[in-house]
Amino acid sequence: MKNNRLVSINNHQDGYALNFQAMASPCEVLIQTRNRQLAVRVGDVVANEVWRIEDKYSRYDQLSVCSIINNSAGQAISIDKETYLLLNFAEQCYQLSEGLFDITSGILRKAWHFDGGEKLPSQAQIAACLSYVGWPQVQFNPEQITLAKGMEIDFGGLGKEYAVDRAIILVKELTDLPVLVNLGGDLAVTSARLTNIPWQVAIEHPDAHGAGNSSPTDMIISLSSGALATSGDARRFLLKDGKRYSHVLNAKTGWPIQDAPRSMTVVAPACIQAGILATMALLQGENAEQFLTEQEIKFWSRR
Repeated sequence: MKNNRLVSINNHQDGYALNFQAMASPCEVLIQTRNRQLAVRVGDVVANEVWRIEDKYSRYDQLSVCSIINNSAGQAISIDKETYLLLNFAEQCYQLSEGLFDITSGILRKAWHFDGGEKLPSQAQIAACLSYVGWPQVQFNPEQITLAKGMEIDFGGLGKEYAVDRAIILVKELTDLPVLVNLGGDLAVTSARLTNIPWQVAIEHPDAHGAGNSSPTDMIISLSSGALATSGDARRFLLKDGKRYSHVLNAKTGWPIQDAPRSMTVVAPACIQAGILATMALLQGENAEQFLTEQEIKFWSRR
């Protein structure tokens, strides 16, 4: 356990709020109970599971499974069942998105730096990265994975939502009381609150951290079951000559998707489903809302 990993507890309405930091995000667990000992246990179980997944799949940690795979230089690397299932899900997402969602495209970050500035990469820089992008080049089975030399994978588009779902599973093993797990805006609940009242969830306005809107209004969503995830460019973008470049990249061209909503919020039975649907919708650009409507998915978009 890393030394700076702490879980704080505070009173919250008719229960407790447990707070911690993980995956570069503020995280919270809300539980409707007056049993402080139970609340502490639930918070610790959730935080430890989220930290476990972060340590295992973060590309920033040189000891992680992700880094070991990325540094394999074309050699086969052994994997466990959990990693295989995540890779299998990534392949399904690649197929469903017709190649727009590709976890090998994370290497494009070497060309793009979405820091709110105005510096765009050259086509040559993008092309150099694209030569290492292509999910079909990845070979994997339940026992091992092989990447071509120079290629990388990035679980960033799946990890946080997967951690929410894992946390909910563990919480349900501990208690039947209402619990909400929120990892930086991607969240799920075990059930409605007591007396069957929905949880009230605030969805941050895309301009909350930028200029151009002095008093952005959050959106409030009622959630009694399942999960919710939001994708968008509120914090990661470039602005050049008045044109906004989102961090949501087309894995085929290496350039940001154009004419997509600023943010897309989706509800689904599981958080990993909500997250991938929100991302896949943004990848449709101007057809984002139509894509989710055709899937008969409940969503909210902001342009």
